Amino acid sequence: MAELDVTDIEAARPLVDGVAVRTPMHESRWLSALVGTPVWLKCENLQRTGSFKVRGAAVRIARLSPEVRARGVVAASAGNHAQGVALAAQQHGIPATVFMPDGAPLPKERATRGYGAEVVFGGPTLEDCLALAEERAAETGATLIHPFDHEDIVAGQGTLGLEVAEQCPDAATVMVPAGGGGLLGGVALAVRSRMPGVRVVGVQAAGAAAIPPSLAAGHPVRLDRTTTMADGIAVGRPGELTLPLVQKYVDDVVTVSEESLSRSLLALVEREKLVVEPAGAAAVAALMDLAREGTEVAGPVVVVLSGGNIDPLLLGKVIQHGMAAAGRYLRLDVHIRDVPGGLVSLLTEIADAGANVVEVAHERVLPALHVDEVVVHLQLETRGAEHAEAVLARVREHGFVVSG
Repeated sequence: MAELDVTDIEAARPLVDGVAVRTPMHESRWLSALVGTPVWLKCENLQRTGSFKVRGAAVRIARLSPEVRARGVVAASAGNHAQGVALAAQQHGIPATVFMPDGAPLPKERATRGYGAEVVFGGPTLEDCLALAEERAAETGATLIHPFDHEDIVAGQGTLGLEVAEQCPDAATVMVPAGGGGLLGGVALAVRSRMPGVRVVGVQAAGAAAIPPSLAAGHPVRLDRTTTMADGIAVGRPGELTLPLVQKYVDDVVTVSEESLSRSLLALVEREKLVVEPAGAAAVAALMDLAREGTEVAGPVVVVLSGGNIDPLLLGKVIQHGMAAAGRYLRLDVHIRDVPGGLVSLLTEIADAGANVVEVAHERVLPALHVDEVVVHLQLETRGAEHAEAVLARVREHGFVVSG
């Protein structure tokens, strides 16, 4: 097939419109104030199936011939592509089997089954599942619906870029989460075709950043391992099709830490009232990092929230992690005299400082303690890093010895 161009994305749009919805663009006043330029959120977390993946799956499956459809489809996915394939297959009456990594988020597994697909757990990584999916396709004649490395998939994902160009035609920077590169490549092709001067930035989790070394090598490079909470972009190798698109149309690819992902997810919940999965929050994390570093970003900025499928249990953990990363939790080990009223005196100072006690525990048997001394382990909730420093200073000013 000839190299993809914007006409391929435009041709895919009617097929996407039959399954997906046009997601809203929401101005973020909080992020705009943070970076000093207008910031718009492309809310693909509000898409059908909860992510952009349904776009590519809809195009790929719609273009299968009746004879091919009769043999079914097979896919490998951590969850978002799985749901997109399952929904598109259901709408066409096609049997679908999806291989998911062990420990895939329960809501994603249940949603995939809910759309009528068979789910098979295929090992610890997406690459393991993809190998099994390829084997199943070879054995049964089913069509493999690759999660990112196919022209129809990239064209479908690129329709998101057409919407960005229409909803924010004066955008100067577009930031896109990236795993295998299907969304990043498709969106970059679309927006650069409509807005030639726009700057496109891809964002990967630091523990699963296969695109930067691949760009440096000039060909797809496989990571030895991926470690990130952002399962939606935990891809160990970019595609043969997608990497050249990234090389040609993407200006930069940056990485974000797990702490930054947690902070961004927490901020989206608190400030925007939006539930976004860690992968979907990656571009916001990158923008927040740039703001903390004092790096100027040309605006208006469009940030793609690529998905919102997060396990409620993980959401709770990530919010707590984000609060800790933002200085909202303070852990102290305080030495006090082992006398009546000693603990009351400490807790009074903490209360007067405006901190909330989450956990408290005494420990009396430690080699470093004096006979008349105990150490109190405290977990406190504060209003942020500055407040945490003020609480710590107040405790020390009143004569308490803090060792942690």
